[in-house]
Amino acid sequence: MRAHIHVIIGLTALLAAVGCNGAKSPDKVADNVAAANQSASREVADAQREQQKDMSSDSYDVAIARADGDHKVTIQKCDSLEGHDQKACKDQADADYEAAKANAKASKVARQP
Repeated sequence: MRAHIHVIIGLTALLAAVGCNGAKSPDKVADNVAAANQSASREVADAQREQQKDMSSDSYDVAIARADGDHKVTIQKCDSLEGHDQKACKDQADADYEAAKANAKASKVARQP
């Protein structure tokens, strides 16, 4: 019976430690950042191709694609941090993302006749 209690306590402590905003390994972060960079580049290239195909489209789609890609890359980089620093990094990434979207929308509205 005591052994079961010790096992449960040990597993609970392990799960708590793993579940917190712990830093990911540098290799995992590097892989995730590389994948996010590749995805971001693909999104921007797709948006630029679409813009070229339809000249009535403006740079809004490209700006949004760039903001999406930058956000994904930054979030992956935040995973190298721990605890409060990781949360602060992600909060700043989210704020920067929202600002970039707002700027893109403002530019689009300003260009409309």
